[in-house]
Amino acid sequence: MGFLEIDNTTKSYGAVEVLHNVDISVEEGEFLVLVGPSGCGKSTLLNMIAGLEDITSGEIRIKDNLMNGVHPSKRNIAMVFQSYALYPNMTVGQNITFGLEMHGVPKAERDKAMNDVANLLQIEQLLDRKPGALSGGQRQRVAMGRALVRNPDVFLFDEPLSNLDAKLRVDMRTEIKKLHHKLGTTIVYVTHDQIEAMTLSTRIAVMNGGYVQQLGTPQEIYDAPANIFVATFMGSPAMNVVPAKVAMANGRPVAHVNLHDGQVAELPFSQDNLADWAGKDILLGIRPETITDEDAADRKSSNIAHMTNRIVVTEPAGSDTFVTMSLGGKDVIARMRSDANVAPGADFMFAVNMEKAVAFDPETEVRIAP
Repeated sequence: MGFLEIDNTTKSYGAVEVLHNVDISVEEGEFLVLVGPSGCGKSTLLNMIAGLEDITSGEIRIKDNLMNGVHPSKRNIAMVFQSYALYPNMTVGQNITFGLEMHGVPKAERDKAMNDVANLLQIEQLLDRKPGALSGGQRQRVAMGRALVRNPDVFLFDEPLSNLDAKLRVDMRTEIKKLHHKLGTTIVYVTHDQIEAMTLSTRIAVMNGGYVQQLGTPQEIYDAPANIFVATFMGSPAMNVVPAKVAMANGRPVAHVNLHDGQVAELPFSQDNLADWAGKDILLGIRPETITDEDAADRKSSNIAHMTNRIVVTEPAGSDTFVTMSLGGKDVIARMRSDANVAPGADFMFAVNMEKAVAFDPETEVRIAP
């Protein structure tokens, strides 16, 4: 039994079911990120945990206590909103302690809790200011302080960084992760940003269309995506997915993939079970960073395949150079070193780490598991 248990939970608006049989068990101290495109149901699920949305069916439990029908104020959860939701007429200190005051906590205890949280978040110098005098990052720290001061069982974050500029988002991600390491709190965090999901979480629930497509660690989600949606949603640039046909060569399954000139590349699999797919079409998934030049190929891999293909476009990006080629009739991106000797229109020998390749059933779009 998890610290937070979401058991076969659904949500309907009239005849329309928007969340379908969600099962997630969150252990104490976990950092679970709900990630997916707009409209996938992640914020609805968060609001159901908070008690802001009713549950249509199923159960939600916190510390083995049933939360169905329990008022939000009785759940001992704290929520940090995208909009910060600070009271503009109150000082920072008053905003942080307002909830404690409403619960009748004595002033001495409120002040101690406020000072402890302000010190933790390094906002001591802001306590007498009003929210209108703060930057976006400072307001976000105050919103987090208001949640932290209550010492809740579960913290809920609803896209808290989406209003910040790119650099500040990176800084605040680091602060939130440091905070989690320091306090060991249980967090459920909603975002549409897959980079946030990968960097912050201990586990990720990838959602789409009201379903949890995959639940796992960041590494599991990245290396072994459950289906093509997860494969292409998680990762930047996205995983390349190209048509291929499985054949046998020297007793091993290989992928035959068309090159730009109609020639066929033969890329040997590390998965023995793909021999069962000999003669059948698949969709081959290869991450951009696993397509490199020979010198940059992973020395630990026992399965580096080579293919010569024509470069269509190169995109220098500081520490990397992204190279586009045509493979299987699709544009495929390789992630090369910044000093890779590549040029548009040139034929180039690529090294492909096939240990990291995955195969999908073209009909169901589900990964063919080893």
